[in-house]
Amino acid sequence: MRIWTYLRPFSYGGAEYTVEVALTFTQTVSCLFMGTELLDRQSVHHMDGIQTFVHALPAEGEPARVEVGYISWWSMGIAVIGGEQTLYESHPGKNVRFAEGLLQGAAASSGAAELTAQSQTGIDVGQMIESNQSKWARNKYSIYADLVLGALFFIVGKFTEDLALAAIVGAGAGLALVVLQRFVKVDLLGGFAVFGTIMLLISAGFSLALQDDYWVQMKGTVLGLLTASIFMVDGVFRGGAYFGARIERYMPLPLHHNRIAVGMSVLGIVMALANYYVAENFSEDFWLTWTTFLDMPLSIGLFYAIIFWARRKQND
Repeated sequence: MRIWTYLRPFSYGGAEYTVEVALTFTQTVSCLFMGTELLDRQSVHHMDGIQTFVHALPAEGEPARVEVGYISWWSMGIAVIGGEQTLYESHPGKNVRFAEGLLQGAAASSGAAELTAQSQTGIDVGQMIESNQSKWARNKYSIYADLVLGALFFIVGKFTEDLALAAIVGAGAGLALVVLQRFVKVDLLGGFAVFGTIMLLISAGFSLALQDDYWVQMKGTVLGLLTASIFMVDGVFRGGAYFGARIERYMPLPLHHNRIAVGMSVLGIVMALANYYVAENFSEDFWLTWTTFLDMPLSIGLFYAIIFWARRKQND
């Protein structure tokens, strides 16, 4: 399922091209079209880090290519290059390799990028690739479980128009996962099983005590601020010993535990306030769409910024 799409049209050699970059819950996909004809398709899994896609362009003379990558934390751009000369930029002056190397993994596309990542982190990129693949194999089932729970909440809320019921059904499904975990070998609950179970029970109690659509909408704000305060206490007073250490197990780079915990607290506060704003100023139907789909790109962008700030450099 797509959560965001970037379209970057351009002209080259008398033909019209379009680069389409799609963000899904699990990967980034870049496609090069000439007119409506698909010329090339490349993808990278989010667990493998950030890469710059390079699509070859058909040319009779000097080889040409289009490079596709992040130019900021929230936008992607393209650069059309013939030989060593830049022929076109969707965002003039912006570097499409802005984010390359920050979460470098299996998608390391050049020796220079590998050296950059190694100098920043002190970790060989080959080791990072192996680590990323191992982490994805261990964590993929818990990620799938989270996606199923989110989809269940949306479907029940959409078809019953009863947000309290949707919240209770989601809580029941989450508790069922806790029970199921005892009988399966794969990790369904990640590194936050105890904390997640506690928050799940609080969420269910909140929904049962206040079976009102408005307060179900406010649940994200109330619980978000509660969670943010717990993260902040862990980051400020315990150096991120609980949450920071557990978050790091999912990341391809070593992190400062206190910074990642404090950063996640700030993220929780921002998303809680955003939820409050949407609930107060828009319809219930729009809020349901927002909380299921639209807040994800904002969360991802802020999360990448937190990782950049919290990453542990070689001299730290």
